[in-house]
Amino acid sequence: MAAVAGAVPVPVPVPVSVSVPGAEAAGPGEEAAGAGPPGPARLARLPLARVKALVKADPDVSLASQEAVFVLARATELFVETIAKDAYVYAQQGKRKTLQRKDLDNAIEAIDEFAFLEGTLD
Repeated sequence: MAAVAGAVPVPVPVPVSVSVPGAEAAGPGEEAAGAGPPGPARLARLPLARVKALVKADPDVSLASQEAVFVLARATELFVETIAKDAYVYAQQGKRKTLQRKDLDNAIEAIDEFAFLEGTLD
């Protein structure tokens, strides 16, 4: 198929049941990839049922698709991972391995992407 000049590429949705290299399919009597502990076969670490319950707790939300719940869970995981890594830098500067609230405060104050969080931990 030839590309049309000025055409905008359209992203192709990826199905949720994408096979992950190194992950094995569940055989008879085995649990599915999302039911076990976090590992290479599990795409989301947060429990999707709990995420869906939180979404549905909003009175403005009546329905939430599994895809939407999965995207919210994954985005939350990435956000927590990012802020934890940035806060860990401040813990290391204090010669500590454990994150403390002051490390999160320092990361929120120093990094522009976290400006929307300023004052939320007060």
